[in-house]
Amino acid sequence: MPYKLFIPGPIAVSDKTLRAMAQPMIGHRSPDFVSLYQSLQPDLQALFYTSDPVYLSTSSAWGVMEGALRNVVQKKVLNCMNGAFSDKWNDVALRCGKAAGALRFEWGQPVDPAALRRELATGGYDAVTLIHNETSTGTMSDLPAIMAVLREFPEVFSIIDTVSSFSVLPIEKDKLGIDILLTGSQKALALPPGLSIFSVSKRALARAAQARDRGYYFDLVEFQKNHENGMTPSTPVIPLIYALQSKLEDIRAEGLEARYARHLRLNETLRAWGRAKGFKLFPAEPYGSRSLNCFANTLSVDLPALNKVLKAKHHLVIDGGYGKLKGLTFRISNMGDETDATIAALITALDSALAETPKRAT
Repeated sequence: MPYKLFIPGPIAVSDKTLRAMAQPMIGHRSPDFVSLYQSLQPDLQALFYTSDPVYLSTSSAWGVMEGALRNVVQKKVLNCMNGAFSDKWNDVALRCGKAAGALRFEWGQPVDPAALRRELATGGYDAVTLIHNETSTGTMSDLPAIMAVLREFPEVFSIIDTVSSFSVLPIEKDKLGIDILLTGSQKALALPPGLSIFSVSKRALARAAQARDRGYYFDLVEFQKNHENGMTPSTPVIPLIYALQSKLEDIRAEGLEARYARHLRLNETLRAWGRAKGFKLFPAEPYGSRSLNCFANTLSVDLPALNKVLKAKHHLVIDGGYGKLKGLTFRISNMGDETDATIAALITALDSALAETPKRAT
């Protein structure tokens, strides 16, 4: 029997979304595709809170994350690092041959705007990378406060990953002054993996046009040129674009404010459950993610055994910790299409499975 994913991504995909992917294939240079692509723009621009175009890339978010470095970093990039994925961005920058600085914080700590200001005041950087919601630790940094600092340094370009926070709460690209805002399909949008969605400021496009080593596949100038014709630079993943069209219909029907409120409510329900059980949130409460909860395994539960019970008896799985936190934390998603009823059922299953799961050896 299939089991349901309550991991931080990929997450469960609705039958409606899956059916949308089964539509007949169309040519990616056809008028039908142009119509499909252009029909998505108003809803995508509303979600990004932008008047700029929104591009579609057939890749994981990491493709766009790497491509952003190649397009805008000329001098040196500062990588804000507070978890596995933000740490990785520094490695990616170095592998791209970019000069890169590391602004490090302990895993589970948010990025400190004051520390960012001090580092940027050295004048050594022309770009900053930030993962808004560090999924490995369930930690959400204060994006408005961070962008307020970045606006003090207009020579510095901002590259913001919102893969696990996009559509969970409002992220106002234009108001905040974000240069490159990107997300992926497989988290809060509740689509299968393989599609990245991103929007770029006009000044970032101008910077990209000066970059000699920006490549082709993630060339921002190519994305803009093709966007003007209602297309993508390379053959796109058309079934996922149909799925995105279906998901945008769902979001429009629910309403953005209702969507944000639902994610917050479900997140707080799970957080309250964990607190009542005796688990402690891994990050400080004010910086806990709204799309998932990362709990410290304060009760020394055997997490692989717990997941074995959850999968066999309740047909669902949670995450048993990422990287160096494996076994020490566990993560439970509440994003995407989850409802009060599905979260209530999850909690019932968790209570039952915990009752028959042993403690791990210490």
